[in-house]
Amino acid sequence: MAAMLQQRTIKSLTRSVGVGVHSGQKVELTLRPAPADTGVVFRRIDLPVPVDIPVNVHAVSDTRMASTISAGGDPGAPKVQTIEHLMSACAGLGIDNLYIDITADEVPILDGSAASFVFLLQSAGIELQKSPKRFLRVLKTVEVREGEGAALKWARLEPFHGYKLAFEIDFNHPAVDATGQRVEFDFSSGQYKRDIARARTFGFTKDVELMRSRGLGLGGSMDNVIVVDDYKVLNSDGLRYDDEFVKHKILDAIGDLHIAGKPLLASYTAFKSGHALNNRLLRQLLADESAWEVVTFARDADAPRGFAALAPAW
Repeated sequence: MAAMLQQRTIKSLTRSVGVGVHSGQKVELTLRPAPADTGVVFRRIDLPVPVDIPVNVHAVSDTRMASTISAGGDPGAPKVQTIEHLMSACAGLGIDNLYIDITADEVPILDGSAASFVFLLQSAGIELQKSPKRFLRVLKTVEVREGEGAALKWARLEPFHGYKLAFEIDFNHPAVDATGQRVEFDFSSGQYKRDIARARTFGFTKDVELMRSRGLGLGGSMDNVIVVDDYKVLNSDGLRYDDEFVKHKILDAIGDLHIAGKPLLASYTAFKSGHALNNRLLRQLLADESAWEVVTFARDADAPRGFAALAPAW
């Protein structure tokens, strides 16, 4: 009998300590295996009574600086901020089920990319589970748009037997314009870790003062953010990729879309999109039940190319 495409969790528990990029708070993260069909569940273990926050599109309660989820999607309930890089790593390694114990309300930024989370997950080992992996297959095109003229932003999901993303940025900034503005990434390449995971978050010095005045960005530094002034990248070691800015936007989009709770079978295309638009796109997709279906693959061979392969060890 041919092997079915199985759900994945991790083999053993693994821990990390860091700071939240916005709160500047020290935070400890413990990743634990979870049973099949659990999905990804954050657990705030610092509260008098621990609160579970399952990751799903309706749990997203704030998208201003990052993707933030809260219990029941209630902005006043216990929350976890900045989940997108960790969710991106889960998507990149095909992790379906995971418990994440966290001691504060923000995922640590670590090096500003998803690479540290990929390393953590891989060092814990990937465990195949006895249940079929469930995909969200997009059946018809869904698009969201915002603004017009120079302020236009949009994001779109289209039917595709596989998962690929294309993103274009336009910051009208000399340091960013000098790098690649558009990138495409196809999951069938199996190169998430090499091509996407190491792209770091970036920030402009002109925004830093404003953010700090609002109590944000307090944990940000050259160790975890690409810092750009009016003309150039200030980090002494420069960029990790020629097109690191746009690759980070794809990394974020992969994480934002993984909040759907199941990996997508779709083609995603975006122009200047961000956390808010990505979440709106998912909500719009899920609201139309004729636009998607949940599928499994009884045989590896029927799945899109590259989906059955486990990512190689780090």
